[in-house]
Amino acid sequence: MKFLYRFFISIIQFSLPLLKVVSPKMKLFVEGRKNVFQQIQLKLSVRKEHKRIWIHTASLGEYEQAVPIIEGVLALHPTSEIIVSFFSPSGYEIKKNNPYAKLTTYLPLDTKTNAKKFIEAIQPDIALFIKYEIWPNYLEQLKKRKIPTYLISANFRKNQFLFNPLGGFMFEALKSFTHIFVQHQDSLHLLKDKGIHHVSVSGDTRFDRVYQQLQMQNKLAFAEEFKQQKLCMVCGSTWPEDETLLLELIHKNPELKFIIAPHEVEKKRIHSLTEKLKTSYILHSQLQKSSLRDKQVLIIDNIGLLSKLYAYADIAYVGGAAGNTGLHNILEPATFGVPIIIGENHKKFPEADLLIKEKALFSVTDPQALQTIVKKLVMDTEFRIDTGKNSFRFIEKNRGAKSRVMMEIKEKIF
Repeated sequence: MKFLYRFFISIIQFSLPLLKVVSPKMKLFVEGRKNVFQQIQLKLSVRKEHKRIWIHTASLGEYEQAVPIIEGVLALHPTSEIIVSFFSPSGYEIKKNNPYAKLTTYLPLDTKTNAKKFIEAIQPDIALFIKYEIWPNYLEQLKKRKIPTYLISANFRKNQFLFNPLGGFMFEALKSFTHIFVQHQDSLHLLKDKGIHHVSVSGDTRFDRVYQQLQMQNKLAFAEEFKQQKLCMVCGSTWPEDETLLLELIHKNPELKFIIAPHEVEKKRIHSLTEKLKTSYILHSQLQKSSLRDKQVLIIDNIGLLSKLYAYADIAYVGGAAGNTGLHNILEPATFGVPIIIGENHKKFPEADLLIKEKALFSVTDPQALQTIVKKLVMDTEFRIDTGKNSFRFIEKNRGAKSRVMMEIKEKIF
């Protein structure tokens, strides 16, 4: 299977020029990898003067998990050179001007040649991979060079590919990590049952990251003007399947204000939402052209505001679980002590089950179920406030992954 994996990756590498016509996102995926090694030469000196910490993340969500560790490293050793690599354009394009990093780059595809060339170019003293990032050729090259390599905030399930017979080569790659930090006891027991013992429960660094939002300046004047004294439901990272649920709710509840922040903000995508709305709305990009106060719906057609917008939520809806795209970050609204509603497809997201058990989150299957829980949250103030408190307590009691990870890795870095 290892041979087939390498063959498959090589085919993708060869096909990259053709793949860029598939979509704008794929074009970024391809074009962004063209000049990786030239970029490294420009940003990093050949003669290394400081410790280099390589952090690899898939996309933006995983990057946010890495931030507490980056901050921890720089607090202990400010001269460390941070190298951040992304697999996905949705992470790189937003964080390419990352203030923490000496170099922010795409990760070249996981071929043996690319892995060898990339690691020789960046010369890391330690490598930190976040959550699900297991790349066999890179891990093989790191192990050959005896570079300490860690998997952070990992989460495993019995039905994952690397635990079935066809995924044996991926399982072998997993074993090559110096240490694996997992989020939950279930993952710990699963790995130990499979013979991997260099593993410990650290928790999820996302809790440390989202909690930091409370120390930030979260005021948004336009959100205050829009909300006024009315109850407001902030709907974050929505997809069309989520909006199908939400539209009926919006139209049946004119007294409620709604802020909708779609996951994708291209004009075509925003238009597909607005043409279905049968109520007053305004786009964030058009704030100067119309009054906010008399609109029921505010649509955020740009990125970077959602984490602050949750501060204005009385109820939060988090997208991704109404369809099969994957549940987005439910910890952000929980930090602000907000009741949370999601769709029904959340089996791969253990934090959703935990929040349900804490009576802080509700999973709905259809518009009627959504209407029922929203009505209860609106009509019963005490219930709404208590549910929000449950959310916040969940965040508070799960903080601390950063310190557990730093305790282990600082000895390898400094």
